[in-house]
Amino acid sequence: MPRPLPSTVRVEPPILYFGTSVVLISTTNEDGTSNIAPMSSAFWLGWRCILGLDASSKNTENLLRTGECVLNLPTPAQVGFVDRLARLTGSHPVPAAKQARNYAHEKNKWEVSGLTPAPSETVTPPRALECPVQMEAVVADTHGFMQDDPAWKVGIKVFEVRIQRVHVHPAILMDGVSDRIDPDKWGPLIMNFQKFYGLAPRQVHSSRLGEIPEASYRSPDVDRARRLQPS
Repeated sequence: MPRPLPSTVRVEPPILYFGTSVVLISTTNEDGTSNIAPMSSAFWLGWRCILGLDASSKNTENLLRTGECVLNLPTPAQVGFVDRLARLTGSHPVPAAKQARNYAHEKNKWEVSGLTPAPSETVTPPRALECPVQMEAVVADTHGFMQDDPAWKVGIKVFEVRIQRVHVHPAILMDGVSDRIDPDKWGPLIMNFQKFYGLAPRQVHSSRLGEIPEASYRSPDVDRARRLQPS
């Protein structure tokens, strides 16, 4: 007997935020201080990351000027730090689009969040010590977005960044291996349709892709990063 297939309905949700990792990005301001803000339009390929940012945000301005950032990845345990930064902006005056969403200007975001800044090795922005993963990065390229829409194409910037250092809490490393993250120990904070979620504590099914050695995906950026000396 044929298996019954699920039915579907046609919908038009305002956003398609089906769940991505929350990233706390730190950048350097014009006066040498640093800015930190949460975002979640990010994905990784090798030692590269694609970031989609509001063109009016302070982090976007800083990235375009300095070409450097740190990508800090929180877990559900750090959600309080993240939420305290919500609807705050380092931009002054507050951009019109953010005024409409009741954002407020805040210069001292590190103090407001309660996060602890720590020096980076290859970039100027600091790392957030509480986050189990902290990645120093530089801008490799910028890309257009929604170029087919005159009203929206100026509102979002897309950055390709190259990772230069990866710092992690030892507790999330695989036992007996120095450079492997254990997915049973690491669980990112997820933004799912503007709400915070975590992952299930264990994998839901074995993975055929997981049988492929991670080393086969190793990027030449790893060797490039090794040659960098701490600044």
